[in-house]
Amino acid sequence: MNIEDDSKNLTIGGLAKQSGVGVETIRFYQRKKLLVEPVKPYGGIRRYGLTDVKRVKFIKSAQRLGFSLKEISSLLALEDGSHCSEAKDIAQLKLNSIREKIADLTRLERILDQYTKECTISEDSNISCPLISKLFND
Repeated sequence: MNIEDDSKNLTIGGLAKQSGVGVETIRFYQRKKLLVEPVKPYGGIRRYGLTDVKRVKFIKSAQRLGFSLKEISSLLALEDGSHCSEAKDIAQLKLNSIREKIADLTRLERILDQYTKECTISEDSNISCPLISKLFND
């Protein structure tokens, strides 16, 4: 299929296949207003084009980067590409959120690492498990 060709010749199944998602994902995006549901012609079936394929792929790419559907909706509103500073602001907020999560996960890793080391030490003695004890007392 020619990339420049946006004739509406894909069924929902074809759109799903071209986009690498399931049909229910397409329907979900339509319910969430991320993807327009084409008008169904009388006696016919809805048809989609390459613009729709690109949009679904955009949504999936943004999800892989951790953007929520609400954030993706905001990014899609800027799809003409002329609002780079607004897109950057959305991305910066996501980056800050990810950095906070990483810091939290790093803190949890240190705590669990210490707890598991204490458990290893206690296995050689007759005292109760420090991990269980700490969880009960925290």
